[in-house]
Amino acid sequence: MNLMTLDNISKSYSEKTLLENISFGINDGEKIGIIGVNGTGKSTLLKIIAGFEVPDGGTFTKANTVRVEYLPQNPDHNEEFTVLEQVFKGTSQEMRLLLEYEETLQAVNNNFSDDLNKKLISLQEKIDTLNLWDLESEAKTVLTKLGVTDFNQKISALSGGQRKRVSLASALITPCELLILDEPTNHLDNDTIDYLEEYLNSRKGSLLMITHDRYFLDRVCNRIIELDKGRLFSYEGNYSIFLEKKFERITIESSMEEKRQNLIRNELAWVRRGAKARTTKQKARLQRFDELTNRDSYSPEDKIDISVGSTRLGKKIIELHHISKAFDHKVVIDDLDYTLARTDRIGIIGKNGMGKSTLVNIINGKLSPDSGHIEIGETVKIGCFDQDDSHMHSEMRAIDYVKEASDYIETSDGTKISASQMCERFLFNSTMQYTLVGKLSGGERRRLHLLRTLMLAPNVLLLDEPTNDLDIDTLNILEEYLDEFSGIVITVSHDRYFLDRICNKIFAYEGMGKIHIFTGNYSDYSIYREVQGIEFKEEVKEKELDTSVKKEKPKNDKKLKFTYNEQKEFETIDSDIERLEKKIEELEASTSKFATDFVKLQEVIDAKSKAESDLEYKYERWEYLNNLAEEISNSKN
Repeated sequence: MNLMTLDNISKSYSEKTLLENISFGINDGEKIGIIGVNGTGKSTLLKIIAGFEVPDGGTFTKANTVRVEYLPQNPDHNEEFTVLEQVFKGTSQEMRLLLEYEETLQAVNNNFSDDLNKKLISLQEKIDTLNLWDLESEAKTVLTKLGVTDFNQKISALSGGQRKRVSLASALITPCELLILDEPTNHLDNDTIDYLEEYLNSRKGSLLMITHDRYFLDRVCNRIIELDKGRLFSYEGNYSIFLEKKFERITIESSMEEKRQNLIRNELAWVRRGAKARTTKQKARLQRFDELTNRDSYSPEDKIDISVGSTRLGKKIIELHHISKAFDHKVVIDDLDYTLARTDRIGIIGKNGMGKSTLVNIINGKLSPDSGHIEIGETVKIGCFDQDDSHMHSEMRAIDYVKEASDYIETSDGTKISASQMCERFLFNSTMQYTLVGKLSGGERRRLHLLRTLMLAPNVLLLDEPTNDLDIDTLNILEEYLDEFSGIVITVSHDRYFLDRICNKIFAYEGMGKIHIFTGNYSDYSIYREVQGIEFKEEVKEKELDTSVKKEKPKNDKKLKFTYNEQKEFETIDSDIERLEKKIEELEASTSKFATDFVKLQEVIDAKSKAESDLEYKYERWEYLNNLAEEISNSKN
């Protein structure tokens, strides 16, 4: 069933065209992820579909029975509402009724009267009739899962991240046929994102969302829409399939452009030989030449070029000597002792509010530890890319903001280039460079902040939630830059893909200020955590800060062992891998055999693709089972 259709939709702001004659439809049950470089109009498209923006041209048709619920990046809140009242603020009949019930219940509790009590009973009967008690129960369940447990707390008392979670809960439980979410994973910790994945996968109805979380796109979406220079491309499948199909599209477009250029060269040679436009045939050929030269040509996507250099790092880097930190007797760091190594790529994870950013701020010198001390080597040059952009004056031009850091920068190959040239490399053309910071989109401001941070040529990079509001293309290039970066990287992030891609150590906040240091990436730690039965504490608990006495690590008495199925799998995993590798070799050899039989060839290609997928899964299981075997062996010693 088609829910809505967009036909030749266009939208521009000043001279910038965001959407140019785009067309697509949304069907019942589709879970669609929208991706594209920051500033390409992703959020604008969502607002048009949600009815908050009007397109400059084109038609937008929606069935009368289709209800749409929209969660913007920065939702509005009523400061005087309680958490539950804010959740039930929706315009649907169900939400209005539940909001009225919550307000009446509050009034009865504060100032009882017979009239209020009668109204409350009447509302209860209506809720019974519509069977809405389950909806209220679901709202409280979702809020709890999202980390909000005080339902009567005023919105004014919540942090920005908590407010976003309340708005997310409201969007999730509001009855609708199409749910629209703009960056829903921002400000969520890893466990909460896992819950959101499960919720959206089990939810009926359609979903349209913008997110930079590549694992999230892979596990939730069954269709990807890409916006590129005003154009729209639609791909059936999740993010992994999108990558494959996009590569195919770019290859085809590149080949077609090459053929077009060859045609132009041939026709140009014919024109230069002095062709006379006397016959109909010659006129047609000249007309074709004109069409070829004036047709919109394919050009590869603009790519950010991050090639700035970094300064030399000496022998002494950063040493944390038994540091502890507490706020109002709540311990967020308890006796952390660690010396950074030159090869460290550290990911800091844990539930929100446990002190992850506090650790970054201590290393950066913005905060001092309550006890212990930190030593920083003379050659250390810290660059901090944090969440706070309050230092970015909205009335300052983009180029001036960059020049505050440096007028020139030395790239990784030793070339000196100007701030303006670096802006070009970060996709800020001459017009955008003189745009006021306040006029840039949230993602463009983040990209500008990243550029300024890197222009300082740091050798220690502190990244506090670097993936928030950055588009996937920028993240890919940042990850490639960090691959070549010769210094140390310390990042607070909820982006599981980014943590897997970048980190070789995990600092995991496991409650009450205790930080577990684990060697490996996020997925490695997740397996370890599952095996050990570790659960993050929901909140930091109060305790007295005492660094004079070191407490012993609690012993883990849980006996490690294989399950029956794991033992059987462990015994056969090597032979399974060998069998699949041999099968892939045989299929590879048979592709040339069926080169002219396209039906058989496709069957071989499909079989090879499945075998490769099976092999990849077996490799992952082999790594898990062998790590578990090693843990079991160590526990016996």
